[in-house]
Amino acid sequence: MTNRVRHIGVTIERAPADVYDFVHDAANLPRWAAGLGGSIELVEGEWVANSPMGLVTVTMAPDNEYGVLDHVVALPDGTRTLNPLRVLPNDGGSEDVFSLFHLAGVTDEAYESDAAAVQADLESLKHLLEHTAR
Repeated sequence: MTNRVRHIGVTIERAPADVYDFVHDAANLPRWAAGLGGSIELVEGEWVANSPMGLVTVTMAPDNEYGVLDHVVALPDGTRTLNPLRVLPNDGGSEDVFSLFHLAGVTDEAYESDAAAVQADLESLKHLLEHTAR
């Protein structure tokens, strides 16, 4: 059975390559993705973040030319969650879209809370990139 999904996006007035390069560097995650906590470091080849859920690992999609910024977050209990994220060209700027799946066992309230958190993270990314020197 398929899960319900919501595509959450923002338009960023920066070239797709700029957005891609910034987001693809996992070291930048704490600057815009609040759910992953305030710090991340490369430990033995893996990105490890000190998140509100404890220590999590973040694995970014391999470098690619298609704007795919998917990343897998592995929780302390071993649960692995795919976070689909794309940067799409939009004239001279970018459309950044996160696909949030409503997974089994997640209440409607928790799903809405996750959606709001994703929107806030994308808004933080937008603000950061639109107000940073090119």
